[in-house]
Amino acid sequence: MNTVTTQGDTGTPVEVAPPPRFDTLPLDPKLLRAVADQGYATMTPIQAKAIPVVLSGRDVMGAAQTGTGKTAAFSIPLLQKMLRHENASASPARHPVRAVVLAPTRELADQVAQNVKSYAKHTNLRVAVVFGGVDMKPQAAELKAGVEVLIATPGRLLDHIEAKNCVLNQVEYVVLDEADRMLDIGFLPDLQRILSHLPKGNRQTLLFSATFSPEIKRLASSYLKDPELVEVARPNATASTVEQRFFSVSDDDKRRTILKLLRDRDIKQSIVFVNSKLGAARLARSFERDGLRTAALHGDKSQDERLKSLAAFKAGEVDLLVATDVAARGLDIADLPAVFNFDVPFNAEDYVHRIGRTGRAGASGIAMTLVTREDARLVADIEKLIKKKIELEAIELDDDRPRRTSFRPREEREERSSSASAAPSAPRRSDSRASRDPFFDQPYDAGERAEPAAWERNAPSQPAAAAGRTSPNIRPKRKVAALLGGGSKA
Repeated sequence: MNTVTTQGDTGTPVEVAPPPRFDTLPLDPKLLRAVADQGYATMTPIQAKAIPVVLSGRDVMGAAQTGTGKTAAFSIPLLQKMLRHENASASPARHPVRAVVLAPTRELADQVAQNVKSYAKHTNLRVAVVFGGVDMKPQAAELKAGVEVLIATPGRLLDHIEAKNCVLNQVEYVVLDEADRMLDIGFLPDLQRILSHLPKGNRQTLLFSATFSPEIKRLASSYLKDPELVEVARPNATASTVEQRFFSVSDDDKRRTILKLLRDRDIKQSIVFVNSKLGAARLARSFERDGLRTAALHGDKSQDERLKSLAAFKAGEVDLLVATDVAARGLDIADLPAVFNFDVPFNAEDYVHRIGRTGRAGASGIAMTLVTREDARLVADIEKLIKKKIELEAIELDDDRPRRTSFRPREEREERSSSASAAPSAPRRSDSRASRDPFFDQPYDAGERAEPAAWERNAPSQPAAAAGRTSPNIRPKRKVAALLGGGSKA
């Protein structure tokens, strides 16, 4: 075996073994050929540790930072073990579900299915994926035709189980991918219901996740038998290939900051993460007005729209993908140079997953986070999680914002002022009163009417007794017409 010689801390040569190769594993030539077609020759650390354990038949708890090849670490050995059931029969009965892979999001389920199909393409093993947001009928038809490997989101799999579209009584392998995320979004009851439909015999269960919390360990103790812990990185560690930068900005300058960083660093394509679905839609429209090819990805979009946005982004037809945390896991974009956190994530663990979209499979990448004064607590949570001191950087923006001006230019205001001073004075308001009739300036005086109105003449006169009792200082009441509320009351 060839070795690589490096200089140690003392300056003495140190021999470091190169990464192990896939062709050193006891894998079928069909699988090795498929792996070679993907351009893979050597294994990542999680693959080198997990694949032999899975091939041995033991349950596994696999922990590795995102982007290190966890999908291949569990799918390749499972396909190897299922090759003994491989057959070319057209009968659905000869292709029962033997492996179930559960994923928390539609995007991750679709991504895992694409990888598994690529590894199984030279075999007769059938692979299918089911998730919500799309019509169940085509999925049901595919399931009834027979599949060996079923990748699913928990909710949609339960729908097919209740509709009797699939039978899981011959399942031998179960994989919980991104199990921490499934617990975060409340899938524990669904997981328990699904696992209750599976045979409890010699079932091999694999649990893979980027992070391990106490809840995950309790789940593992309930459903895994004497699992072997496979851990190749400190929990919640960020990939060493990702450069992390934090910029102190105001809310109003966030979009301009991203535009400047894109321009200064000549970044052709990137993902911009935000915390809300409405914010993602609005920001995408703003970047469109800036002349960038932009697509939005969030939970309010239909699954068909989400898949089209992803396909366009992977094909290079979109410059910026503005997304919520639905894109923080399961997106495998080759050679993605940069990730922006337009909003600091509410959950510090989501920061690890967001920046894991770049710097994948050994490639380098940069993650840039925009921080405001209100984000101090969230940044402190990230520091605590990744155990690194975060240094905020100032960024100087080009002063290209339109300035507010008065309604009239200064020159015009000065010209109007000078012309007004040179013009003859207008007559004062008091001078204009000389031509007015002085009658209209007198105070109002009711005066005495010459004669009473007709209705007053016809009204009965006031009794003398009543008039005698009235004080001479009290003016008698004025009579009011009956139509206006006057007259005697009945």
